Amino acid sequence: MSVQVNVKLDCKGLSCPLPILKTKKAVDGMNVGEVLEMTATDPGAVNDMAAWSHRTGHALIEHKQENGSFIFYIRKTR
Repeated sequence: MSVQVNVKLDCKGLSCPLPILKTKKAVDGMNVGEVLEMTATDPGAVNDMAAWSHRTGHALIEHKQENGSFIFYIRKTR
């Protein structure tokens, strides 16, 4: 899947809840339809990002694991 990323956020080395808090702040500053790429190393981020996206209504359009990092693509929907 090829995703056009508008904003990149590096949350590597941060533990819960910091990746979620930083993601919320980044998404709040974006326009509807833009995509955030967030990278984290905390394995808990997989469940946290799915729950956060579901709760906020923003679209978690893809996530993958590469070289010990978890990469999430979130589209701002509102």
